[in-house]
Amino acid sequence: MKIPVVKNILEANERISLELKQLFDQKGILVINLMSSPGAGKTSLLEKTIEDLKDKVRLAVIEGDVQTTLDAERIGKYGIPTVQINTHGACHIDGNMVKDALPELNLDEIDILIVENVGNLVCPAEFKVGEDYKVMILSVTEGEDKPAKYPLMFQESTVLLINKIDLIPYVDCNVDKIKKEALKINPKLTVFPISCKTNEGLSAWTQWLLKTWKDKADGL
Repeated sequence: MKIPVVKNILEANERISLELKQLFDQKGILVINLMSSPGAGKTSLLEKTIEDLKDKVRLAVIEGDVQTTLDAERIGKYGIPTVQINTHGACHIDGNMVKDALPELNLDEIDILIVENVGNLVCPAEFKVGEDYKVMILSVTEGEDKPAKYPLMFQESTVLLINKIDLIPYVDCNVDKIKKEALKINPKLTVFPISCKTNEGLSAWTQWLLKTWKDKADGL
């Protein structure tokens, strides 16, 4: 009986996500579903992204964590709209959680909404949240085998950010191999090697984000 139950949950989430997507499209909001394992650098990436784009575009963030508001407090210091979702054990954010969070945001004053998902390389890839694109972060400290072990995450993502490249001299990791294996799974992936510590590669990411938002706005 487990398979029908899981199927029903996914179908229900698909309906809610479609409703959210239609709402975000009407408002001209670009929505990014940001995913990674715990500690890969999602919140650090958000901080750097906000620093670069806060004077160019109106940003908002939905923060997802199992417990605590620590990440939302970090992002809130930048003065942008931030909503915390605590899943209380769930390994991902779903469409209904995002729907419940929307009354805390003024959608008429947002250009780009970034949903920082719960740290997990499995469940977040299965549940849409009304996003335009899924973006995943993989840190070099996690190793080269993650594309093979967690292919769905790479299949579903549009952008792969390979973070912490400043640590390459100290870890056994080949960025070119990660990129090669990821592109085998998803040849359409856009890959940015980055370091949130040194800022290397971050401008390419923020330029992609800004251009993608402009392209969506121009298409309305």
